[in-house]
Amino acid sequence: MEARAKLFGHPIHQMLIVFPLGVLGMALFFDLIAIGTNRPALLQASFYMIAAGIIAGLLAAVFGLIDFLGIPGGTRAKRIGALHGIGNVVVVGLFAVSWWLRRGDPSAPGTLPIVLAAVAVGIALVTGWLGGELVDRLGVGVDDGANVNAPSSLSGPVGGRQATR
Repeated sequence: MEARAKLFGHPIHQMLIVFPLGVLGMALFFDLIAIGTNRPALLQASFYMIAAGIIAGLLAAVFGLIDFLGIPGGTRAKRIGALHGIGNVVVVGLFAVSWWLRRGDPSAPGTLPIVLAAVAVGIALVTGWLGGELVDRLGVGVDDGANVNAPSSLSGPVGGRQATR
């Protein structure tokens, strides 16, 4: 199934996800660098990156939901799409709490907001893999002839075919 929401022939959701993934992931790296180098300005930058990532994540989620609603029910793709979407809402929620806890003094957030960001990035690694499974393995959002019940990429090549280079 092809993506429902497109811009110039390309899926909007797939175009937008790079922003929250990149900005939120880099916010955690800025936190860790700041702690390791005692540079509070990086913690403050992280605060603003998280705000931008939350907004970008919510925007990407709108288009992801539009595409999700087009996946046939009772399929592996629908189940993976649900886990992907719910997991990403949790990621944005954890970052929102992290941002909220930082707002009093963004250059000295304390431990909990950084731990929440780290947990969120860990979950995002899983939900990103699930998104890749939807697109790369199942063809969701890419191909009208998508195999929405293909087995997991962890189970080996589809249909016994070996990848060739």
